[in-house]
Amino acid sequence: MRLSDLSGFQRALLIVIAGRDQPSGQQIKTELGRAREGEINHGRLYPNLDVLVNEGHVEKGALDRCTNYDEITDDRRSALRERREWEEQYLRRTASA
Repeated sequence: MRLSDLSGFQRALLIVIAGRDQPSGQQIKTELGRAREGEINHGRLYPNLDVLVNEGHVEKGALDRCTNYDEITDDRRSALRERREWEEQYLRRTASA
């Protein structure tokens, strides 16, 4: 699955995960809630994280017996950079117009 096949929410999850060092689901939820100015519920967060794990965008690990972490794969990190560069070329055009 390509980045363009993901929902906006799933891409936002990837960006938050990429910006943190092995964040827990709760840390992702808190950070995304701040960025989106609203509460993110478990029923939306965890199924979308599962999709990202199952599709190979994110790897899951254990911090301790009770807490898991998520980490973006190197492939997806590169894809996010490429996407950002693609977006920025159009945003620069808009800013200079």
